Amino acid sequence: MPAFNPAPTGRFRAFADVAPKALRERRILRMVDKIAIVGLSVSLTLVGCTAQGVNGGDTTMPTISATTSLGLVTSAPLETARASQTLPVYWLGRSSGDVYLYREFFPTQSMDDPIATALRTMMDTKPKDPDYFTLWNSPSRLGASVSAKNVITVDVSADAFGQKVDQGIASRSIDQLVYTATAAAAMAGLVDTRTTIQVSILVDGHTGYNAFGHVLLDKPITRDAAFVAPVWIIDPANNSTYNEVPLKVVGQGVSPTGELAWSLETMVDGTAKKQFSNGTVTIPQGPNELGEFTFSLVTPPGTYQLSVYITDASIPDKKIGLDTKIVTISERSKK
Repeated sequence: MPAFNPAPTGRFRAFADVAPKALRERRILRMVDKIAIVGLSVSLTLVGCTAQGVNGGDTTMPTISATTSLGLVTSAPLETARASQTLPVYWLGRSSGDVYLYREFFPTQSMDDPIATALRTMMDTKPKDPDYFTLWNSPSRLGASVSAKNVITVDVSADAFGQKVDQGIASRSIDQLVYTATAAAAMAGLVDTRTTIQVSILVDGHTGYNAFGHVLLDKPITRDAAFVAPVWIIDPANNSTYNEVPLKVVGQGVSPTGELAWSLETMVDGTAKKQFSNGTVTIPQGPNELGEFTFSLVTPPGTYQLSVYITDASIPDKKIGLDTKIVTISERSKK
């Protein structure tokens, strides 16, 4: 799915144009705890568990962190309102010796509580792409609300922070929550995207919690653009199958030249073996600007690894900001 969507329509357009105070004050969940936050709501679960599928190496930053791609992204636009039944969820992912934020979409049966539901998915569910991960535990209590001043308040139980991580992973995990909450609110039309969206994180109803032992939650937080992946493939999703070609590739990225490189390799026994094709794609926004890219591929039936990355003439063998997806073309049925 594209990172930047057309202008809101229907009931979302009305909000985007006038952003009525009553809608921005809408309560996301019913109150189930007596907390001194107007509109704050809490959803309860009975069972908590640790983060699923976490490898030992995921709890710490790489020993040698790459600086080539760090800071390429200087702004992170909010998602825009849409009527589809999907939830945006951000994950951590390793690339080029660093750890970045990547987004996936998950279907949902109801959009009644989009922020809390997206955050619950982030803490309870495994990413679709095995290259992504999360260090959050499933919380016993989680709720969210939005104020008239565009502040999202998230209240989560302390058991969500059970993992032991270093400073770098802790900071990125907090921003993972901030990005997911703001994306869900923006896509549901619950905030005025023309202004800065802040997220206040309470733990068991109180401010000042030391999250993961490294990040003090004593004030509202905004998105940190430096943590956004410099390149990521939005479509196709990992392990997706298509019956028609051409295959349309959509993603977002940034590079000093305004171009990204791509390659397509055939998969044999689960491993990328032979390059089938390669090329470059232009980011319309130009050099050093985060933007959406798209290109199309025509391939024979088979399973492929698609890679998109930044190149640097000074280190020709280095694929900076590399993102990959596995995709299968099941039959040749050209449009």
